[in-house]
Amino acid sequence: MRVELKGKVGEMMSHIPFGYTIQNGRAVIYEEEAIKIKKLFEVYLSGLSLSEAAQKAGIKRYHTSVARMLSDKRYVEDKFYPPIISRDTFEKAQLERRRRAEALGRIYEHKGNEKKCLNFKFHASMPDNLYDDPFQQAEYAYSLIKSEVILDDNQECYGNSCP
Repeated sequence: MRVELKGKVGEMMSHIPFGYTIQNGRAVIYEEEAIKIKKLFEVYLSGLSLSEAAQKAGIKRYHTSVARMLSDKRYVEDKFYPPIISRDTFEKAQLERRRRAEALGRIYEHKGNEKKCLNFKFHASMPDNLYDDPFQQAEYAYSLIKSEVILDDNQECYGNSCP
């Protein structure tokens, strides 16, 4: 039987990964779900999509949740969670996810010639006013801070933060 822990306001805690349960304060493998996790990795590596693999494994989750499950390192190694799948299977799944993403053009690689603004200069004038309310004083003090982006010939700026 799967044990669920209650949160502060009666919500189910969602940080216990699928395939595990908590018994006596320790994470243990929940065999019914662990079998589904193993099947998920197996059928995903056989070529099925995320949704199809989850359906075939008997896991009722959306594809984004399935993607997170396939990339969750807790199924391989963790100080708290015992392993459900082998490192080899996990790494093959990561390579397959990367391969599929590249095939669909979903991987953005930096070209190396992109430059960002990294140099900033901050200064603030001395406060002229004093307020009794500390929040109002803090708001006033923060309003006195001025920032300046320092550019050189080799840098390029992005966004609205640059002059």
